[in-house]
Amino acid sequence: MIKNYFKIAWRNLMKHKVFSLINIIGLTIGLSASFVIGLMVYYDATFDDFHKDGDRIYRVVTDLISPEDTFSISGVTLALENEIKEDSNFETVGSFYIERPFKVENRELGSQFKWPNFVIFTDANYFKIFNYTFLAGDETNILSHPNSVILTENRAADYFPNTLPSDIIGKTLVYNDSLNVTVTGIVENFKERTDFVFEEFIAKPLLLQTRLRENFLNLNWNNTNDASQLFVKVASNADVSAIQNRLDNLAAAHQDEDSKKYGDEQKFALQPLSDIHFNEKYGIYDWTKGQANKSLQTNLALVAVFLLLLGCINFINLNTAQASQRAKEIGIRKTLGSSRKQLISQFMGETFLLVLISALLSVLLSKWLINVFSDFVPDGLNFELFKSPLIVVSVIVLLIIVTFLSGFYPALILSKFNTVSVLKNHLAVGDKKVKLRKFLTIFQFTIAQIFIIATLLVGKQINFLLTTDMGFKTDAIISVYSPRGEREVSKKELYAEKLRAIPEIKEISIGGTPPASISTNSTSLTYNNGENEINTDLQFIFGDINYSKVFELDLLAGRSIRNDTVKELVINETCRKKLGFKSPEEAVGKIVLLGGENVPIVGVMDDFFQRSLKSNIKPMAFRGDWNRPDWSQFQGLHLALQNESSEGLKTTLSKIEHAYKSVYTEIDDYRVEFLDESIQNFYNRERKISKLLNWATGLSILISCLGLLGLVIYTTNRRVKEIGVRKVLGASLFQINTILCKEFLILVAIAFVIAAPIAWYGINNWLQDFAYKTSISFWVFLVSGLAMIFFALLVISVKTLQAANANPVDSLRSE
Repeated sequence: MIKNYFKIAWRNLMKHKVFSLINIIGLTIGLSASFVIGLMVYYDATFDDFHKDGDRIYRVVTDLISPEDTFSISGVTLALENEIKEDSNFETVGSFYIERPFKVENRELGSQFKWPNFVIFTDANYFKIFNYTFLAGDETNILSHPNSVILTENRAADYFPNTLPSDIIGKTLVYNDSLNVTVTGIVENFKERTDFVFEEFIAKPLLLQTRLRENFLNLNWNNTNDASQLFVKVASNADVSAIQNRLDNLAAAHQDEDSKKYGDEQKFALQPLSDIHFNEKYGIYDWTKGQANKSLQTNLALVAVFLLLLGCINFINLNTAQASQRAKEIGIRKTLGSSRKQLISQFMGETFLLVLISALLSVLLSKWLINVFSDFVPDGLNFELFKSPLIVVSVIVLLIIVTFLSGFYPALILSKFNTVSVLKNHLAVGDKKVKLRKFLTIFQFTIAQIFIIATLLVGKQINFLLTTDMGFKTDAIISVYSPRGEREVSKKELYAEKLRAIPEIKEISIGGTPPASISTNSTSLTYNNGENEINTDLQFIFGDINYSKVFELDLLAGRSIRNDTVKELVINETCRKKLGFKSPEEAVGKIVLLGGENVPIVGVMDDFFQRSLKSNIKPMAFRGDWNRPDWSQFQGLHLALQNESSEGLKTTLSKIEHAYKSVYTEIDDYRVEFLDESIQNFYNRERKISKLLNWATGLSILISCLGLLGLVIYTTNRRVKEIGVRKVLGASLFQINTILCKEFLILVAIAFVIAAPIAWYGINNWLQDFAYKTSISFWVFLVSGLAMIFFALLVISVKTLQAANANPVDSLRSE
C-alpha cells in the first residue's frame, strides 16, 4: 500500500514537472538556510555548556557609571576577592590575572617563545570552578608552590616537543629572562567548544616578582581593569538577588568622596557563564575570534523562517490552484472505496516525498552555503556538525513540520471534493480557496518587499558611515606599533630617524593610538570658574608635536603642545562647551584640575569622531607623554604616506618593515595597521547585516517570483479560451496582457502598502543604535516598490505574452 502511494506520488511529480520544480526550488532554499543557520545557532549555544554546575558559575564584572556614560569592564578591582571569599553564598571564589610574558625559555632545549598567548596567574580555586582533566602532576596540591606552572597538553607540546606529559613534570621554564618556574601539572585541553582558551596557569604569588607587584600589595578599590578576572560558583541554595545586593553595598561602601561629589558610581554585577559567549559589552578572552551576537543570530533565524515559509506558501498556492486538475482522479478513488483518511495520507505522502528531495538537495547545498556565509559562520563550525544526534533529530522534526505546513491544507481541500460533482464535471473553485491564495501571495511579496526596503536603507546607512568625514585625515595613514610591553622612547626615536630617510613618508609622529580607536584612556577633569566646579569625564589621545600634522587635526584657537613631556592640554570643542567656555579663545590659558594637579589649556581643536558613528563625540584632550621615565603612553609611530600606486606602496611598506627590524633586532613583533581599514572595522557587523539582507532579498524575490510564475501559468491555462475569444473580438496584445497582469499587480501593490510601514519601523529602530545616521528617504520606498513591480511584471509577462500571442483557432477548435 505504502509502496503504491509513493509510486503514484512520483508519477504525479513527474507529470507536473514545472510545478514540482518550483516547489522543490522554494523548499530547498528555505531548508538550506534553515540547516546552515540552525548549525550556527547550535554551535554558539553549546559553548561552555559542559562545565559541571555551569548554571551556578558567574563572572563578576564592573560597570563604571558617570552622568555622561557607562563604561563596562569584564574585570574587577583586586580588592573585591578578599571581601567576598568567606561569604557563605559562594561555594568557591576563584580569580586569575591575565598577564602576557614577553618571553618564555626552555633553556634545556635552547628554545624560546615570544609573547605567548593565553597565560594567566591563578590558584587552585580556578580548577575547582572549572574541571580540567590532569594528564600528569599532583591534583591534590594544585599551584601550591609559588614558582609553579600548569600547562595544557597543546602548550606542553610547544615547549617540550616529543616528550610524554609525565616526563615534563619537574622541568623548568624561564619567564622574562629571570623567573624560574617549575612545571607541576599537565592538563588536557577542553575538547568541547569553550571561550576559556588559556594554555598556561602560573601560581598567582609569582605576580609579586613582576612589574605588577605594587598593584597586588596596595589594593585599590578604584583600580579596575580587564586583566583582573573574578569567578564565583554560588552555593546551590544561594539567593542570587541577595548576592547582588551584597555587591551593590560593597561598591557603595568603598566609593570615594570625589565620585560621590560628581555622581560617578562603580557597580559590580554577576554575569552568568552562559552569557559570556554572547555579551559583547564584557567580551571574551580570545579577541582574534569574532564574538557571537544574539541579535544577529535572531535576525538570521528570522531570515531562515521567512524563506522556509515562502517555500511552504508556494507549495500551498500551487497545490490548491491545481486542485481541479486532480478532481477526476479523486472522484474515481472515492468511487472505488478510498476513504478521506486514505486520500489525505496519499497527498501527505506526495508532500513528504517532495520535501525529502528538497532536504537531500539542501544538505548538499549547505556545504556550499557555509563557505558563502563565511563572514557569519564561526571559525570552528564545519559540516561535521550534521552528525550530531541533536542536529539529526532536529532535521527530522523540521522535515515533519514542513511537510505538515505545506501539505496538510492542500490535502484537506483535495480530499473534500464531492464525488458526484467531480464526475459530472461540475466542480467550481471556491471563493475561500481563491482568497487564501491571494492572501498567501500578498504575504510572500510583503516579505520580499520588506527585505528590499531594508537592504536599500541599510546600504544607505553603511555608505553614510564610510563616507562621513571623521574630522581628521584617514587615507594613506599607517601605524607601526612597538613590541608589546616595550616602553623605551629612545628606540622609537631611533626608528623615527631611520624612517625619515624614506622619501615616500611625508610626516612621522610618535604617539599612542590614532584619533579613532577601540582603546580608551580617560580620567576625570575639574574646572572651577569662580562660582562653581564643573566636572567631566575626559578622554586622552597621546602624541608628540607632529601628531596633529600627521592626522591634520584642526586647531581653532591657541597652539599645540610645546614638547612631549610638558604638562599642557589641547581640548576639543565638546570639552570646551562642557566646561562652559563661550568661545575657543576664552578657553585658552584657563587652568583645570587633573589628577590633583593644575594643568593649563593651551589650545582648542575641532571635534572629530573618536569611535564609530554609533557613539557621540566625547570630551577629549590631546596631551604629551607626561609619565616618563616611569611609564610611557607612546605605543608606536604614525606615518602619513605620499599617495602612490599599489606597487609603490608595497615597496614603501617593505622599507618600513626593514627599518623596524634593524631597530628591534631581538623581538619579532611587527604590527602595522592602516587607519582607513581600522575605521572600516568599526562597521563589520553592519556590513554583515547588509550582506545577509542582500542574500535574503535575492532569495525571497526568487521564491516569490517562482510562486507567482506558477500561479500565472495555472491562470493563463485556465483562461486560454477567454483569451482566444477576446482576440477574435479585436482585443490588442497590450489589452490582453493588461487584463492578465492586473490581478497579480494589484496583489503586489497591496503587499507594498503593508510592507512599507513595517520596514520603516524596523529600520528606524535599528538606526537608533547610531548617534549619527542617514535619513529614511522617500525615494528608497519608491525605488523598492517599482523594483518589486518590475520583477513581478517581468515574471507575469513571460507567460501572459506567450498566451496572448497564441493562435485563437487552436484554443477555440474544441468549441
